[in-house]
Amino acid sequence: MSGWNRSELQVFCNSSQRFLQPLWDCLRNPDALTQSPFFLVIFGITTYVVFCLPFVVLDALYPWVPALRRYKIHPNFSPTARQLLPCLGQTLYQHVLFVFPVTLLHWASSPDRLPTEPPELLELACHVLVCLLLFDAEFFAWHVLHHKVPWLYRTFHKVHHQNSSSFALATQYMSVWELFSLGFFDAVNVKLLGCHPLTVLVFHVINIWLSVEDHSGYNFPWSTHRLVPFGWYGGVVHHDLHHTQFNCNFAPYFTHWDRLLGTLRLAHAK
Repeated sequence: MSGWNRSELQVFCNSSQRFLQPLWDCLRNPDALTQSPFFLVIFGITTYVVFCLPFVVLDALYPWVPALRRYKIHPNFSPTARQLLPCLGQTLYQHVLFVFPVTLLHWASSPDRLPTEPPELLELACHVLVCLLLFDAEFFAWHVLHHKVPWLYRTFHKVHHQNSSSFALATQYMSVWELFSLGFFDAVNVKLLGCHPLTVLVFHVINIWLSVEDHSGYNFPWSTHRLVPFGWYGGVVHHDLHHTQFNCNFAPYFTHWDRLLGTLRLAHAK
């Protein structure tokens, strides 16, 4: 039976690789944008803006669409252009001035040849999940430290809390130190796990989406925290409590660290 299970697993892995092969062949094409030193910055900014845009549109429509009120965490708040534009401007400014030089160094030191085969689907899923769990633990420790030490909070983290009611474009409204800290955690985790380049891209896409959703200000029936069972995932309401109460819910995504250390506050306690 065990031999049959191993053979079945091998067939599944081979099938998953064949499923991902066309996508990987397209990405590793020498003429593709992925080969450009500008790719990682363009990819990061584009993914972020594309994920923010639906929520920006919802915020613009909100005063004229009463049905949205039932999903808005703060029904009496809608971000203005004076709040949206500085957030977008700071994100673009930091990526061009600070993130691009770092990614250029990363591109220059990367191997010339990419692997010819994509990762197995199971390997990709496991690596993405482990990267999210590691990032969650690392940022939890960083976050608690920057709230408990007044100088760290005032100097590096306070800027992210300038908007007490969250909205999507405020996700990356942060200091350069915080931005680099998050990028460092991302880079170290994928390196430690030896992630395939395609896995790295998938992880970044999921990580950006989850962070934008956490700051979106909308609690929809299909929001991620409603799809993950047993309250393991905090989600947008969980993170909004952190922005309004400051001393709880420090983990960005999952709830186990806050639960273990007594800093978890549930939405009904608001």
